[in-house]
Amino acid sequence: MSSNIADLIEDYILTRLAEQQTGQVELRRTDIADEISCAPSQISYVLNTRFTHDKGFSVESRRGLGGFIRVVRVPLKNIIYQEMLDKLDADTDFMEIKAMLHYLIQHQMISTRECSLLLQTVKSAYENMPPEPRLKLVRALFNTLAELS
Repeated sequence: MSSNIADLIEDYILTRLAEQQTGQVELRRTDIADEISCAPSQISYVLNTRFTHDKGFSVESRRGLGGFIRVVRVPLKNIIYQEMLDKLDADTDFMEIKAMLHYLIQHQMISTRECSLLLQTVKSAYENMPPEPRLKLVRALFNTLAELS
């Protein structure tokens, strides 16, 4: 597929998304195809390659009469925190938590001060708590960061 058509489709969807205050847009494949003069399969290709969860989008698609495409912008921060929470279990060691916190600093999601406080708290938890209560505490800390971001 021509990257030009893919770029046009992507720009069309992003423009419609930017026009909405809600961070989501509902479109019809036929409207996009008519506007850009492309095949519906080209629209599907762009949705599958350029509007992925990893890139901060959620796409819901229904084909047929009355079909639609709903594109929702998901803040990448939410995705990152969710992935971190998914990785946490009773076997997660201190160095993994430290690496997660350093990732958050590098991507300016937390401050150095916040990281220092979290590291001291987590280090103390690893030294003084059994795995399950420690996991509960660490999850609570990451949930709080996610809620406040």
